Order: sequence, then structure tokens, then C-alpha cells
Amino acid sequence: MQPQANNMALALRTSCRESGGMKTTANDLILRRAEERGHADHGWLNTHHTFSFADYYDPAHMGFRSLRVINDDRVSAGKGFGTHPHRDMEIFSYVLEGTLEHKDSLGHGRQLSPGQIQLLSAGSGITHSEFNPSRSEPLHFLQIWIQPRERGLTPSYTEWQPKPEDARNPKVLIISPDGRDGSATIHQDADIYRVRLEPGATVTHKLRPGRGAWLHVAQGALTLDGVALATGDGAGSEKPGTLTLTATSATEALLFDLK
Repeated sequence: MQPQANNMALALRTSCRESGGMKTTANDLILRRAEERGHADHGWLNTHHTFSFADYYDPAHMGFRSLRVINDDRVSAGKGFGTHPHRDMEIFSYVLEGTLEHKDSLGHGRQLSPGQIQLLSAGSGITHSEFNPSRSEPLHFLQIWIQPRERGLTPSYTEWQPKPEDARNPKVLIISPDGRDGSATIHQDADIYRVRLEPGATVTHKLRPGRGAWLHVAQGALTLDGVALATGDGAGSEKPGTLTLTATSATEALLFDLK
């Protein structure tokens, strides 16, 4: 993170207030700093949890609306999650570095590279595995769970593949409930965008009344409505209006627009 972003983040920490165990800013942004997340090091897996997960429990951070899990996972070469079950959850992986190999009981098998999206609707029950197939290179990816709009759905699988023009687009829809614009389809009223910004670039997002937005900074540093965020930081808003994101270094982030 650049010195300017460091100074802004330090200043922000002195202007936050506590609200039910969650930090909020003067403009009502909910903050989740990277260093405050849950953490576990299993040797082959080094992971940080934005929200309560597995042995990490924090009643102040159980999720945000339908967004239940953001795990920032680093997996050693040749290691991974063996076949295990899920149900009644929408699960997708976002690769930041390396290769992720996915297999599931529906018969899908794919190796994902950075920028590709696969979404698994566990529904009434499914098993899958996630593995780092490389013999030498680490894998870094985000594992994200969203609660579906109803339980007991038929399990399904969907993908988003970037188009050449998406590389230049600062905000791209990657997941939606209706699969519009070639996005992967989710069984929830949730629009999810990939944000990529060069230093100094700005993008906006209009949040409609009754909805909430969550931003997770995967890499880099930016400001959200003037609040400095760095790699691993998250922030939420339930205030209708226009959100403004301005990069202070090259940045990659996920933006969730949730009912």
C-alpha cells in the first residue's frame, strides 16, 4: 500500500465509532479491517475469514445480508480441500493467483485461472473438491458463500468467462439472478461485480433503497466515499445513493449489491 493510503487509513481508524460490535464511519460505512478478520493456519492452508466460519466465531460478524462467507485462502502446491458435502448455499470461487481445480458430483471438472468464475448452487445437496494442481506454485483465491432465496433447490453449476473487452472495463457484472450480460446465475437477489482500477481511476455504483452493498478489496488500495481501504479490507453500506470508488494503487475488488 502506498504511503498516502497508509496515512489515510491511519486517520480513518481514529474517526471510527463502534455500533453493535461493528466499526462504522461518520458516513455510516461498516468497516471490516483485514487485520481484524479471523485467521487459521493449517500448514497447507492459510486462511482469513471476513465473517464467522468453522472454529472462528464472532457474533458481531456473522455475515452481511445474504452474504455469509468470504474466506481469503492460500493453498500450498499439491494440496486442497478433499471431496466434501454442501447444501442450501450458493458458493463461488474467485482466483487471484495460481490455478484452482474444481470437481463436483454433478460431473463438472474444471481448472480455473485468475479472472474466471464458477458458481455452484448446492441446493438439496452436493459434494465437491477444490485443489491446487500445481506441483510448485501456490494458489490464492477467495471462497464466497451466499445464502439462496429458498432451501432445497435442485443443485446446479454455472460459470462466467471474461471477454476481451472486460479487461478494460472498471466494473463488470460477473454474477446475477438472471444471468444477464453473460454473468453466472445465482439463486438470490444479488448482483456481484468485479472491479479493476488503475491508480487514480474512479468508478461509481448506485445503491437503490432497500438494498445493501459490500465491497471486498482483493488486492490494492482505494477509497470508498473517501474512506481508505487496503488489501483484505471490507466495507458495507445500507444507505441509498451513489458509492464512489477511487483507486490509490492498482486495485482488484468484488462489489456485492444485495437485497
